[in-house]
Amino acid sequence: MTADRETLDVYTEAAEAYANCFASSKDVDQSADMAAFLALIPAGGRILDLGCGPGQWAAAFQAAGYAVEATDATKAMADLARERFGLEVRVEAFEALAAEADYHGIWANFSLLHAPRAEFPGHLARLRKALKPGGALHLGMKLGSGAARDSLGRFYTYYGEDELRRLLAEAGFTVTASRRGNGAGLAGKPETFVTLTAHA
Repeated sequence: MTADRETLDVYTEAAEAYANCFASSKDVDQSADMAAFLALIPAGGRILDLGCGPGQWAAAFQAAGYAVEATDATKAMADLARERFGLEVRVEAFEALAAEADYHGIWANFSLLHAPRAEFPGHLARLRKALKPGGALHLGMKLGSGAARDSLGRFYTYYGEDELRRLLAEAGFTVTASRRGNGAGLAGKPETFVTLTAHA
């Protein structure tokens, strides 16, 4: 399946607003998530930012001395990442990932929540295959049940934390850290999220 067109259109139209209002690493405190993730990655290791948006996390990893690759399904976001941080971003959907044992870590920060539930195990399997033995995964998802579009038209699949832990275990991951929080995204509605750190 290709990425959801309506979701991509929203991000294309709102790319600047998203980057300016919600995607600044200075304004969104994920320092605990980054610390848990980077603790599993060797100095200078290779990191993939999967669904990087305007590129602030990829830029932070690069500034910290890691070798970073980034992908996003929205060309407008890739262009912003290039303009703001000098990043080269591959414009591709999740299912395009075909690497094998290539990365020390994959940062999937609130990107895979746009994938249909039926496709999620396949995405996790691709991530597991793309990681080197013992490689790290950061996964950010919204908590809830079912699937729905938000007020802007973006498609989301919601999960329970136990369900995510089970799916990660089935894909060959061991969870080492988790954090819950609440925040209002681009649509302005506060929602509960979970971040999970795991290793292959």
